[in-house]
Amino acid sequence: MPEPIKSILIVGGGTAGWMAAAAIKRSVGPHAEVRLVESADIGIVGVGEATVPTIKDFNALIDLDEAEFMRETKATIKLGIEFNGWGKADSAYFHPFGTYGVGPTLGDFPGSYFALKERGKAGSLEAYSICAHAARRGRMGQRSPDPRSALSGFHTAYHFDANLYGQYLRKVCAGRGVERIEGEIVEVVQRPEDGFVDHVVLKDGRTLKADLFIDCTGFRGLLIEGALKAGYEDWSHWLPMNRALAVPCAKVRAVDPYTSSTAREAGWQWRIALQHRTGNGYVYCSDYIDDDAARETLLSNLDGEALADPRPLRFVTGRRKKLWDKNVVSLGLSSGFIEPLESTSIHLVQVGIIRLLQHWPDTGFSQTNTDGYNRRLGREIELIRDFVILHYHATDRDDTPFWRHVRDMPIPDSLIERVEMFRDRGLLFQVGADEYFSQGSWMAVMVGQEILPKTYNPLYAYQNLDQVAAGFEQIRKAWTATVDNLPTHEAFLKQQGMWAGETPAAA
Repeated sequence: MPEPIKSILIVGGGTAGWMAAAAIKRSVGPHAEVRLVESADIGIVGVGEATVPTIKDFNALIDLDEAEFMRETKATIKLGIEFNGWGKADSAYFHPFGTYGVGPTLGDFPGSYFALKERGKAGSLEAYSICAHAARRGRMGQRSPDPRSALSGFHTAYHFDANLYGQYLRKVCAGRGVERIEGEIVEVVQRPEDGFVDHVVLKDGRTLKADLFIDCTGFRGLLIEGALKAGYEDWSHWLPMNRALAVPCAKVRAVDPYTSSTAREAGWQWRIALQHRTGNGYVYCSDYIDDDAARETLLSNLDGEALADPRPLRFVTGRRKKLWDKNVVSLGLSSGFIEPLESTSIHLVQVGIIRLLQHWPDTGFSQTNTDGYNRRLGREIELIRDFVILHYHATDRDDTPFWRHVRDMPIPDSLIERVEMFRDRGLLFQVGADEYFSQGSWMAVMVGQEILPKTYNPLYAYQNLDQVAAGFEQIRKAWTATVDNLPTHEAFLKQQGMWAGETPAAA
């Protein structure tokens, strides 16, 4: 049997690198050496400030104290995403975390909802989401383990400063035995017999060998592409955005517990409220707007004074054809990029790490194992891609060439099937256990952008719909009453010792 992996070298720091270091060291313990090499002279992108609820699982995996993590990263809590101007120029809807309704008490929520909606007995979709209720009113609470509680479906994620998160993880890793090496790589040396990476050479002449290399070098993919030529699958024909500008601005109002995504002339603008500032950015397609106009659009739509010059980012949406090749695994931007419309950038880093741990190799590097990782993770990325494409395809906007293009562009067959099944009778489904976005998420976007079913599953005609309607109204009232008793977002963070400069109140 081949020898176990004894040494891991993570190439590149930033969020992806330090997430990988923390999780891998937590898993291998003293049995393998974990080192990370990075250069202070090479900048990091550090844009990803919004997350999805799986980040809580990752932080738990690496044993982070939630309150300390939030203080260190100036984090706030996120309950979902508000979409402005996506279906129509004057439309708005909310994509909440958590569930609609409460568990099984109403059976299948989508089917019941559409049956009632056809009879005029159901309200807006967000009326049945506790997270949407709380987000709209700026309130915050904690998820309850009691399935009967209104807060049982209260799922949360975070907004945080991505650079501070990387620095915090770096400090955590230092205390757990991860060695940080300062240096710039100038050469990647492969074994002549099989092409595996043998070692890297630093600018000062030092060499670093390892059994397993993790490429976190950003878009350039120094190892996975520069050395191994893994190839890149370009998805810009479906997601034509290719540039972004990011800028922080002064905090001028209460901290919203949700991300805002506002459609603009040739793309969309994000707004993310942190404890100490607000993060903003404009993701756009340069075929439809020039950089100066994009900059002006962004700067003229800030809440407060800009705290820096907008930072530009250029990208091609897609992924590596091989996410793992030989003894190199790519994570983060080196593995590919999907715009952060649904806050999945850090989630995809996390999923890549978790799948690597599930497919952990020995020094024999079974091709079957590597291929399994690539198929599984590749499919997960494609499912997220389809969900993001949906937002553009489902628009009714006709006011700019950009929106006409994305409305009318061809979409993947896999997405066509989903939309047609939903439009026919409101049918929602997930493609296996590894698909991240739930039926509720697909429903939120399709209903929010007015893709509506022609009818509903006739089985629901057998229900006592008056009784179901009464149950829906009971839920709506329960959500309202529960949220009435929750503290404001900022007050909650301070009560829990999560606000920077605050410590938990004595028991």
